[in-house]
Formats: sequence, C-alpha cells, structure tokens
Amino acid sequence: MKQSQAIGMSRRRLLTMAGVSAGATLLTPHTLLAEGVRSLSTGELLKSAAGSHTSFASLKQIDAGLLNIGYAEDGPADGPAVILLHGWPYDIYSFVDVTPILAAVGYRVIVPYLRGYGTTTFLSSTTMRNAQQSAVALDIIALMDALKIQKAIIGGFDWGARTADVMAVLWPERCKAIVSVSGYLISSPAGNQTPVPPQAACAFWYQYYFATEVGKAGYAKYLDDFNKFIWHQASPKWNFDDATYNRSAAAFNNPDHVDIVIHDYRWRLGLADGERKYDDLEKRLAELPPVTVPAITMEGDDNGAAHPPNTAYRSKFSGKYDYRLITGGIGHNIPQEAPQAFAKAIVDVDRF
Repeated sequence: MKQSQAIGMSRRRLLTMAGVSAGATLLTPHTLLAEGVRSLSTGELLKSAAGSHTSFASLKQIDAGLLNIGYAEDGPADGPAVILLHGWPYDIYSFVDVTPILAAVGYRVIVPYLRGYGTTTFLSSTTMRNAQQSAVALDIIALMDALKIQKAIIGGFDWGARTADVMAVLWPERCKAIVSVSGYLISSPAGNQTPVPPQAACAFWYQYYFATEVGKAGYAKYLDDFNKFIWHQASPKWNFDDATYNRSAAAFNNPDHVDIVIHDYRWRLGLADGERKYDDLEKRLAELPPVTVPAITMEGDDNGAAHPPNTAYRSKFSGKYDYRLITGGIGHNIPQEAPQAFAKAIVDVDRF
C-alpha cells in the first residue's frame, strides 16, 4: 500500500486494539494519539491480524559500528522512530504484522536483523563473534547513529527484550520508552551461577546442550528441526504453518549464526569469555540497575519458554509502567502471535 493510501485510510482506523489483553477496555480514537501519530480504526486492525502480511515495505542495508546491518523499514521518514528487536530463534518476520500497523499511524519503524541473523554481517573477519548483552545493545546504538535517530521507542522479545532493557539502563537518553516481553532480562555470568530447581532447569535444557561441543555440532546439523522444535515448545498453541516458519528460517543461514547463538548461551553461563572492551558496561549491568524510562512489560498466557513472574521484576521499573498479560493461548513470540496487542503497547507507552 502506498503511504498516501495508508494516510487516507488511517482516519477509519481504531476502536479496538482492545480485547487483546486481560482487563482491556474499549478505546476511543483519541486514546492512541501521540504527537505526530494518527489514530487507528477497528477495520484496519482486523486487516492486521496475525498472519495478514508476508513481506515488508522495504528491506535495506547500512554500515553501522562493527556490522553491515540488514533491516526492514516502513512509515514516514520524519515520523517518531520505533525500533523492533527479535530474539532467538526468530527474525524480523516476528514483526511483519506489527510494522504496518505502526507505520500506518505515522511511526518510522525500523526492524533490524541482529548480529548472526539474515543479511546482517560483520565488516571484518577478525571481529569476535560475540553475543554478550552489551555488544548486541551497542549494535542498535550504532544503527541509530547510522540512521541519524537520536531517540526511539525500543520494543522486543527474547534477545530483543533483553537488548531493550540494556539500552534503557545504559543509554536512557536514547530511549523514549520500551516495550519488553517477559520483563527485565538483564543478567550476568556470575548471577547465573545459582542452581535452580529441576523443573526450572528443564526449561533451560538447550542452554546446557549448547554448553557442549556435541551440542554445537547438533545445532549446526539439525538447525531447522531444532529451531522449529523451539517454536513449538515456546508457543505450544501457535499454529504456524511451514511458510511462516520458512520465512524466518532463511535468516538462520547466516554464516555467523551458529557461532553467535552458541556464544550467547555459553557467555551467560560463564563458559565463554566476552571482550574486555565491554567490561565496564557489563559491570554496570551486573548491578541490575532499574529501568527509569517509561515501560510496558508483557507476557503471553501460554508462554512455554522460561520466564520470570512479573512480580519478580516489578521493582526494576522505576518510571511510568504497565504490565499486560495477553490471553488467548499466546506464547513466547507475542509480536507475531498477537500483533495488535504488541502494536497497542508501543503506541500506549508513547503516551506515558
């Protein structure tokens, strides 16, 4: 759809992004208005249900920091910036339905492939294939610099939620607000040394598998089967089809993907070193500082991935805050399973 068509339709767009979360109430059009942002109507939201879109308006590449980053972009170039971040084992297509909703109401939406995914590649063959939390967050700061975006709303799930949290505590001046699925996900290798009960440990089975050389070899050999299994485990009631999975699976063919994934989980457990240049940042993160910018945290009522209860991290959000439980069999990948709810959270946190 052309931008002029989208703007023409936008007047006919909203009364219900509601109904997507427990306790949600019917919204009037002005509820979702923010400076420079238009309202949505019920009809447009119905057209933007999960699975409505299979492609993005545009895919681009840009050199940023250590990377040449591939990213999707939609919406007016002068609109308020929103950066949406995926996790493992997912990719930018987790936001394929969220993006046009936000673009239609005036946001400039950027959805990058994280390092090790899709068309994002390292500029140098000598750069360490490092996935520690501060390094991944710095990638997004570098992307913002390259795109001349001073401040943005950051939204994400899984690795993307962790990155949003990290950015908010280390560079709050760059974050207008955040939306973080599963809440506060900052951690440290030292902090992850505490044993957990068997039932909780079972949920982290893949991290322990990746700690072994046979696990790394197994992930490389059975990449598609492995990641599809994780999708089913993390979202047991999400009936995605092969086409939906295959669109994202293409991103796992990145030459650095296996190394990045394995390093991420080994680093978390203290089994792999990070880089000394990030030590000061990691020291600050190990103190688990609070998120001071406006924030919404979310959870699916059928999230099969390990996640803390919202009561465990509430004290880590000291600014304006809201928590939302998204009902209806929603799993780990909220943006793709419940795009209306995720888009609503982005627009709402912009109003805080």
